[in-house]
Amino acid sequence: QVQFVESGGGLVQPGGSLRLSCAASLFTVDHGVYGWFRKAPGKEREKVSCISTMVSDGETWYRDDVKGRFGISRDKVTNTVFLQLNKLKPEDTGVYYCAPRCSSWRSYDQWGQGTQVTVSS
Repeated sequence: QVQFVESGGGLVQPGGSLRLSCAASLFTVDHGVYGWFRKAPGKEREKVSCISTMVSDGETWYRDDVKGRFGISRDKVTNTVFLQLNKLKPEDTGVYYCAPRCSSWRSYDQWGQGTQVTVSS
C-alpha cells in the first residue's frame, strides 16, 4: 500500500520560510495530480495548493490567501512534491498533508501523519 510521507515542517517566526516535501514511502506511482492540505487548530482540513503533472511544466492552483507566498512543484524523477512556504503568517499554522487528489480530496482516506508548521513570534 502507498503511504505519502510529509517532512520539512518546523517552528518559524512570521515572515519566515519553510520547504515541505512529500514522498511515497512504499512504491512510486504517478497519479497525475497532487495536492497539499492543512488543518489548523480548531478548524477543518482545507485545500492549500494542487499541481497537475499531466502537462509539460505542471498546472498549479492556490487558495487565495496563499497566492504569491506559496509555491508548489514536483520532481518527476523522484516523484517528490514540494511546497515552498514564504512570508509565513501565524494563520498558516497547522498540520500540512499531501495526497494524490485535488478536486476529489474529501473522499480520500489514506492521510499520512503530516508535518507540523508553527508560525509564532
